[in-house]
Amino acid sequence: MLGTGAFVTVYDRFDKFYKGKEANIIGASSDPKFRLIDGDILEYDKLKSAMKGSDVVFHEAGQAGVGYSLEHPRETSLVNVSGTLNVLGAARENRVKRVVNASSSSIFGEPKYLPIDEVHPTNPTSPYGVSKLVAEQYASVFSRLYGTYVVSLRYFSVYGPRGRPDQVIHRFAKAISEGKRPVIQGDGTHSRDFTYVSDVVEATVKAAESEGLAGESFNIGFGKRTTITELAERLIGIMGAVGKLSPEYVEGSLADFPHTEADNRKAKKLLGWEPHVGLDQGLRSFLASLRTGPGGTEDV
Repeated sequence: MLGTGAFVTVYDRFDKFYKGKEANIIGASSDPKFRLIDGDILEYDKLKSAMKGSDVVFHEAGQAGVGYSLEHPRETSLVNVSGTLNVLGAARENRVKRVVNASSSSIFGEPKYLPIDEVHPTNPTSPYGVSKLVAEQYASVFSRLYGTYVVSLRYFSVYGPRGRPDQVIHRFAKAISEGKRPVIQGDGTHSRDFTYVSDVVEATVKAAESEGLAGESFNIGFGKRTTITELAERLIGIMGAVGKLSPEYVEGSLADFPHTEADNRKAKKLLGWEPHVGLDQGLRSFLASLRTGPGGTEDV
């Protein structure tokens, strides 16, 4: 957003859930239109003050991780539900013009049909999925009752530079780079709709620029699913480890639903959004970013 000439405030608590986020803002920190506030969305007064004068709020904060939520359900709910309620309340009090709420494909749970459209039943299989569904419902209620303009985007398996180290693509790449077998939970037949971060960013900006879509939710996914075994094999091939490494399979989790695949026609029609980065291109770009890292040092 700095590239558009906008004034940007980043509000982040830099949680220990994953390290290194500070490096992501090195390039922006010297820009006079950039402001960084170390704060928690659970600190309502501080959040409301930080939001003062803002036209658009991108609500990307939250406690991520399906696996993490299995061990920490109360924390996941507190951050994702109460934290979202704080964001919406602060936006309402500050008369913010637009709020874009980051939701998740995890709200759907085990699919009844594929591809998954926006009216697909929601039956989350993890505390994380439940928390994102409740947060999305709060966003819809605030739009309907209070006139707060909120659009929710259901992100499907976002990956790319600066992604979380616990995510599957990052974990596989790190293992392969170290000469280790990528570890797959389950039999590897489950699949995900991997969506490159630049496509997600474009959709998020378009949602902020939208008109007449308050309270709406959109699937933001590439629209094609890839099995986890195929993902591991693609990375092994791209990283030159064919014949040297093969996936290792371990027991899966009950919270791990079998497939995701986004029906993204609604976003194409109403947001004018189209994904552009296929998986092979995205994996190569991701691997290139890991070799240098945000600070110019070797990450993998």
